[in-house]
Amino acid sequence: MSRRQVLEALSGLLLGMFVAMLASTVVSSSLPKILSDLGGDQAGYTWVVTSTLLATTVSTPIWGKLADLTNRKLLIQLSLVIFVVGSGLAGLAQNTEMLITFRVLQGLGAGGLTALVQVVMADIIPPRERGRYMGLLGAVMAVATVGGPLLGGVITDSAGWRWNFYIAVPFAVVAIILLQKTLHIPTRRRKVTIDYLGAVLIAAGVSTLLIWVTLAGNQFEWGSATSILMIVGAVVLLGLAVLIELRAKEPIIPMTLFKNRTFSLAVIASISVGVAMFGTSVFLGQYMQLARGKTPTESGLLTIPMIAGVLISSVVIGQVISRTGKWKRYMVTGSILLTIGLALMGTIRYDTSFLLVFVFMFVMGAGVGMVMQNLVLIVQNAVDPRQIGTASASVAFFRSLGGTIGVSVMGAVLGSRIKDLVVDGLRGLGVDPSQAGGLGSGTIPDLSTLPGPFRTVIESAYGEGVGDVFLLAAPLAVISIIAIALLPNLPLSRQTSQQKLQEQERDTIVAVSAAEVAGDTHGIDLVEQDEDAVDAPSGPTANGSDAGGSRRRR
Repeated sequence: MSRRQVLEALSGLLLGMFVAMLASTVVSSSLPKILSDLGGDQAGYTWVVTSTLLATTVSTPIWGKLADLTNRKLLIQLSLVIFVVGSGLAGLAQNTEMLITFRVLQGLGAGGLTALVQVVMADIIPPRERGRYMGLLGAVMAVATVGGPLLGGVITDSAGWRWNFYIAVPFAVVAIILLQKTLHIPTRRRKVTIDYLGAVLIAAGVSTLLIWVTLAGNQFEWGSATSILMIVGAVVLLGLAVLIELRAKEPIIPMTLFKNRTFSLAVIASISVGVAMFGTSVFLGQYMQLARGKTPTESGLLTIPMIAGVLISSVVIGQVISRTGKWKRYMVTGSILLTIGLALMGTIRYDTSFLLVFVFMFVMGAGVGMVMQNLVLIVQNAVDPRQIGTASASVAFFRSLGGTIGVSVMGAVLGSRIKDLVVDGLRGLGVDPSQAGGLGSGTIPDLSTLPGPFRTVIESAYGEGVGDVFLLAAPLAVISIIAIALLPNLPLSRQTSQQKLQEQERDTIVAVSAAEVAGDTHGIDLVEQDEDAVDAPSGPTANGSDAGGSRRRR
């Protein structure tokens, strides 16, 4: 494909990703206002975010598996429809529970977009050239992330927060039309066999774990019998999921992928990056509005330095990687910047100079931009092309899982920490917390209605609490440095995944034909066994051939 054809094909894909990012970020600066109107508390705030991430996390590998089995173009369009329906219903929510439910539907659609956009990019762009286009994807994500909170703040301050959920609809319609007109990729169908039991067990195990993290310390003690029961239940469910995945014909997450060193280390790094990326972006809005007293619009504007870091680093480094073919040095540098940025953000308080906060955010954003998209790139470069969808989705799955658990843990810590700080602050003023209108209960307040001394207590508590949760994420970023440093420094291929598949098919046809001419039935049987080895739980063959499929096509 020419560069123009690639850009035309990418137009619908990038707009689809823009829709997903916009609908997610447009509410971030408005969540304090939304939860205040709906009467939600810190746990509700956390679950409004976590529910979407959980649905995205659970559905991403399923979308990825479907991408390896059926029409990828149709799947992307379907995920957009689901996403938009969820967004529209979320705008009609009358309480926190309804909002969380419809955010789950949003997450299901977002899981498809997260898994499929980068899979289709692998179909039309070789890894060596993919860096610059990954930079475009990073730029689109950055623009949506910058514009989302800003647009959400303006909409909330003018038309009301419900319109935040409706804004994605026209963009999604245009994205569906563009995909229909510009995206043309071959469909390689196989018999669809989805591991539903594995998907249910993964969802149940992860959900149990997240519910425990959210409620522990508030509804029951961390070391209580309830905590122990939930932990054991989550471990048992996830253990059963692993056993099912090992035996399933088409596992949601093939355990054999973990034999690939690049994949395993990328998964570890993705978990850490997910915690840093999702957790910090969620709580920045709370810091700006509840620790600094800014409006939703101002909150969106004040997060621009972080997104500028993501935008500049993803575009520039993407171009450099495509030009030079070197990727590892930049990813190691990015993981170091991410760790430094998180540690610096851990020092912020309600009265920290905005200039320093901006510098800290920029450093953290630059680290995320250099690492996030390139982790998927190197995995796609290292795995069998028939498993591109599953492998790409699995990396996104673990990144979302890390982000989901990170938001839950950080939200639980923040809620508990703020409650203690507010109670201490009120007592310091000589006020009985039980007589302070619910300020000591953990409910998110409206700062504009509070007297000066009470407002200072709340701002101080949120400033210190948010700083503490950033610091909590810093050690996890160190794990990313180690994992990325240990990645095999494989050269980037100049072939797309479709070209690799065609080459494998040609090689298989030649091998089978030669064996037939020579009367070597044993050789034919070996080639057929290669396909069985790929489809069976034991994993891909050494050479990645697709003998049976090629022979049937022949």
